[in-house]
Amino acid sequence: MKGIGIGFRAAGVADLARIMEIERAGFAHPWSEALLRREFEHAWSRTLVAVEGAGGGEIVGYVVFWLVHDEVHVLNVGTAPEARRRGIGRALLEEAAAQGRRQGARLATLEVRRSNAPARALYERLGYRVVGERPNYYAEEKEDAIVMTLDLDPR
Repeated sequence: MKGIGIGFRAAGVADLARIMEIERAGFAHPWSEALLRREFEHAWSRTLVAVEGAGGGEIVGYVVFWLVHDEVHVLNVGTAPEARRRGIGRALLEEAAAQGRRQGARLATLEVRRSNAPARALYERLGYRVVGERPNYYAEEKEDAIVMTLDLDPR
């Protein structure tokens, strides 16, 4: 992506160790390696990584999303601590939406913790809007999720 010096590629099982490093550094309750590994087995699931430079250097972020019928559903996005505040999360979300559009998706959805104000602000800047909530969605903390959607239809 221009301006921030990253490229994108589909993740593979060989990338799991680095993705797990980023996941563990970024989340109080990270996904397990087994859960991430299962995402590679589903035809509808995509995992993209952001890599330094166009040539495919170090992985600095990832996004996991499903592409089902006309919807992109963002499940997880993470950026390496040393690469934060560079627009990588934003670029990953934009790339997931672009891939969805190319496949005919008309809507993107995601859930975000009510307390995660920085993520919510990012999603709003990308055009997502609040459409509902899921009480106690994050069971460990008994925290609600805010459901947000983005219209991908070009009309």
